[in-house]
This record gives sequence, C-alpha cells and structure tokens, in this order.
Amino acid sequence: MSLAVHPSEPEADPESVPESAPAPRRTPVPDRASLTATARIAAAPDGSLPVLDGDGPFALCRTRSTGPYTRVTVVGAMSAPLGGDRLALTAEVRDGARLFVDAAAATVALPGGTDTPATYDLTLTVGAGAELRWLPEQLVSAAGSALITRTTVRLDATARLVLREEQILGRHAEPSGTLTTCLTVRRAGRPLLDQELRYGPGAPAGWDGPAVLGGHRATGQLLVVNPEFTDRPVAARLLGEHAVLAPLAGPAALVTAVAPDALALRRTLDDALALLVSA
Repeated sequence: MSLAVHPSEPEADPESVPESAPAPRRTPVPDRASLTATARIAAAPDGSLPVLDGDGPFALCRTRSTGPYTRVTVVGAMSAPLGGDRLALTAEVRDGARLFVDAAAATVALPGGTDTPATYDLTLTVGAGAELRWLPEQLVSAAGSALITRTTVRLDATARLVLREEQILGRHAEPSGTLTTCLTVRRAGRPLLDQELRYGPGAPAGWDGPAVLGGHRATGQLLVVNPEFTDRPVAARLLGEHAVLAPLAGPAALVTAVAPDALALRRTLDDALALLVSA
C-alpha cells in the first residue's frame, strides 16, 4: 500500500494523455531492495480480532465502525508495490463474524529496480453465516510499473460478500503501467467467478479500444454475493452509459464499469452498492 497518492488528489485522475502533451516524467525508483511481506487478519463472531498482523508495507489498524461490523483499515507503511515485490494479505472471517476492511489511501504500483513484475496476492475466506465487506481504495498503475494481482475468495454456502475493485490506469497526464488482475471466487467449493484482465503496454492489443475501455482510464467492478438472491435473483440492467449489472450463475451479481476518472467510477459503484445492498 502507499500513502503517496490519495484518490481525491489530482494524481489519481486517470485522464488520457493528449497527443500534444509532453512525455510524462518517469517516476523515480525508490531506493530500496525488493521485499516479501505477508499480513494476516482473522475476525471472530464476538467482534474480536484473534489475528491482526501487519508486515512490510501493510499496517493493519482496528478502527471505529458505525455499523455491526468489526472494522480494519489498511494503512501504507512504505511505498509499495514496487517491481520485484512479493506481497500477500490474507483475511479469514470465521463462522458468524462480520468484517469490514477499507484502506487509508490508494495503492500505487511504481517501477522498481528490477524488470520483474511485482505480485500482490489476496486470499479471503468467509465462513458459515459470516459476512465480509472488502472495500479498499483504488489501485493506481503508474507509468513504467508492472504488477500482477491475484484475489482468491472462498465462501461458505451461507456467506455474504461485498467486494470492490477499482483500477486507475496512470496518474494525471501519464500512460498506464502494465497491470494484470485475476479474480477467482468459489462458493461451497464450486466456481462462481474466474476472470483475468490485462491493461497497459504488456497487455494484448486492443485493451484500450472501443470494445474494452474506449479510451477511459478508470475501470472497476463490484461483486455482491447474497444467499437471498437465490429466491429473488438480480435482473441484468444497464447502470448509466458505461456500467452494467449482471447476475451470475449463483446467488451473486457483478457490476462492471468504466469511467473517465476515479471520482466518476466511485460514484457509479457506490450507486450500484446502494441498489444491491441495504444500508
């Protein structure tokens, strides 16, 4: 995680680079070696956190919650991920527990002292009757960076999940880095969602074309898994001009959106969340 760029600041505005704009200044490479770090969270049904272990760039803080959830905020302790970093975060929501995880600022992928891509592995396990709301800030892919993120979710048949992902492809007036995102969700041991998205100079041709991003620099999705959708499934619909709500083959719904900037993307996903989940 990184505290260097907050999504409300101009750097997180993912506007396309005009043809007449000067070449963007390359981000200086921070003077440190690649690192390996794993942070862990475990939430219990009594509201306690039996495991809350930060590591490397992950500082995990229990924060006040206004709802029924135990809340953890991820705070960046150093600039990360950089090229070559191997980062991991695991969260276990034990049977009957309710956990809300957010972040203090955007995550900024930066170039490092190696051409090896950074990796960030996120593993989420949600037990019987448990609920997880995973709502971090945006992931900003800075010019010259290379990052692979892999999110693996395992859900009990009675678990509930709200998971948001937002990718900002380049900071203000700079091109995107190379970004690969993988999301695999299994419910009761069966596949619910398995997808891979690739952006930037290392992606296949057409990633920025009219059939994919159409020149937008902010993209994201919202996944909601709710056993109640079994009896009242969600209907497919458009959400404005650049977002779609689609039911999955299970008690789940997936919202996919693109937008001209981070603020517009967040507004779209917030509206979708209000539509799918009661306050």
